[in-house]
Order: sequence, then structure tokens, then C-alpha cells
Amino acid sequence: MDISRADIADFVYFMAIARWGSFRRASSELDVTPSALSHAIRGLEERLGVRLLNRTTRSVTLTAAGEELRASIESPFHDITEARERLNRYRDAPAGRVRINMPEDAFTLLVEPVMPAFIERYPEVEVDISITNRLIDVVDEGFDAGIRYGGTVPEDMVAQKLSPEIIWSAAASPEYLEKNGIPKHPTELRRHRCIRIRLGNDKIYDWEFGTGAQEFSVTTPGQITVDHTNALLNFGCAGLGVIYATLPVMKKALDDGRLRLILEDWASPGEGFHIYYSSRRQVPNGLRLLIETIRELKPLG
Repeated sequence: MDISRADIADFVYFMAIARWGSFRRASSELDVTPSALSHAIRGLEERLGVRLLNRTTRSVTLTAAGEELRASIESPFHDITEARERLNRYRDAPAGRVRINMPEDAFTLLVEPVMPAFIERYPEVEVDISITNRLIDVVDEGFDAGIRYGGTVPEDMVAQKLSPEIIWSAAASPEYLEKNGIPKHPTELRRHRCIRIRLGNDKIYDWEFGTGAQEFSVTTPGQITVDHTNALLNFGCAGLGVIYATLPVMKKALDDGRLRLILEDWASPGEGFHIYYSSRRQVPNGLRLLIETIRELKPLG
């Protein structure tokens, strides 16, 4: 059977649906309507004479034939994408699309400050940013790269450091401290109200203190648990409890007096942000340029 232009286009649609497990999310990536996508896949199935997808109102999964098709064409499509990216180096103006996943803190502290300069320099590079504090598999989810704190980068990924170490510390509002007292040792936090932190893997974070031989963690009590930095800061500034965060995250609230550092002698240094991507993939030109821009402008020093 000869491969037609329509087959190639529909294979692209099929791979997007296989990657996302959703017509809606695939259509958003491809900038087509879900109905057009459904029509294209139906036509592909009719031409091939097999059903590729199992569709229900809640999910889209691959049939055995669909799994075999994905396994067969995934590598060639990957090679084509890399070849196109390599050719992009010969353009006078870099172009392309980069999809990056990152937590809230990485966007606010690292990426947002450099984007004005980046889009001014590279107007034809499209950057698709997904902000979530949940830990996801960037390869399975179709991202070119992810950004995380160094200690949470998957071991099978290539990682590049984007910032220096970041200091973590506890803080509270002046009103809270006046009413409840100032703890002198981290273990005294067990008698305070604390705003607890839910990590991207759904675990509650034990606050870490000290350096070297004195490192230890504290399981903090508290009525409120959050998984977003803005919520953490707002509750802390409102006097609802002690918070634990990085100094850059708390800088503005510390500068204007809404928060005060406590237990400063026990502040803990942590690994900075790293960008990571699969070792099996060619680094997209746009991603390389973004890394270079962050390293040049050094928003975190």
C-alpha cells in the first residue's frame, strides 16, 4: 500500500492522541477541532481496515493494532522531528516550538523574569509552558523538558543546573509571633500552628533544618495544607501559622514586613533548579536558546 499525504497527516494526529489519551488535549496541541481530529482518525481506520482506538465517554485507549502502529512509527517520526530541528540551526532567525513543564516556583523565580528578553530576541520561537507542582513524566506527557529542584530530577534524564543553591527557612507574620512567641529551636515548631506543604507526589513535606552534621527534619502540625506557593505566602502573611519556603519566594513579603524570618541559624541550603530532558532526544534549538538566556541573565544569581 502506498503512503499518501493524508496518511502522513493522520499519523501525526494518531500519535498526538496516543500521547495524550485524549482527543481534546491532542486537538489543543495540534490546533484543530476535536471533531476534525475524530473525522481524520475515522478515515485512517477505514483506509487501514482496522480499529486503532477504543473510545468511551471518559477515555481513549489504543487497540492492539493501535499499539503496534505507534511502536512502528514512533521512531521514524522522532527522527523526522530531530532532522527538522537540526535544520533550524541554519535559519537566520531561530524558530520552532518548545514545551516545558515546571512547578510554580520555577516559573515565578526563574522563567518569568527572562521571558521578556527571550521573546524580544527570538520572536519566532514558541514556548508552551505548563505550570504544575505535581510530579509528571515529561516524556510520556509530550514535553521537551521539565524544570525541578535538583534533588527531584529523575535519574534517567540529562540535567543542567540553572541556578545556585537556594536557602530554605521558616517565617511567620509579626502578628503571629507576637501572639504565639518565637520558637528558638526547630523542634519547638511542634507546638506551633504551621502551614503544611503537600509535595508533587502527594506526600506531606517534613521541614528540613541545619547543615552538615546537624541536619534533621521536623514533622510539623497544622490545620492547613497547601500545594501552591501563593497560598502558602498568603496564609503566612495573614498570621494563620508558620510557613517554610525559599528565601527568594519570601523576599517581597520579608522586605515589606509582612513576614519575619525565624530560626535563621537553622536555615537549610537546598539544590537549585535544574532543567532536564530525555537523553534519547535531540535538544530542540529553542530549548537550547532558553537555557542560554537563563544562564546569561541569572535571575537567581
